[in-house]
Amino acid sequence: MIDAVAFKYRNNLAWRDLPVECPPWQTVFDRFTRWARDGTWHQILVALQARADAEGDLDWLVGVDSTIVRAHQHAADAPKRGRPTASRPTMPSVGPAAG
Repeated sequence: MIDAVAFKYRNNLAWRDLPVECPPWQTVFDRFTRWARDGTWHQILVALQARADAEGDLDWLVGVDSTIVRAHQHAADAPKRGRPTASRPTMPSVGPAAG
């Protein structure tokens, strides 16, 4: 089950594209979501991090450079809550007038 989830995310696959060696994709998906809801995945992560940290296998230093942290191109133009957005003015066509 865990191998199937790891395979799915490692290969960026849809749930339906799991190999035949894995359990049925519905079973894997249902258990994955159940474990996500009840906190099992978080407990696994915490336990693995604690073990790796105790063995000296983790480096907790993280650096973030503002040149790589960017908002989506539309984020700056997103409408604000509570304020109606004004429609953009339209420009007349530069083509010949229809007659």
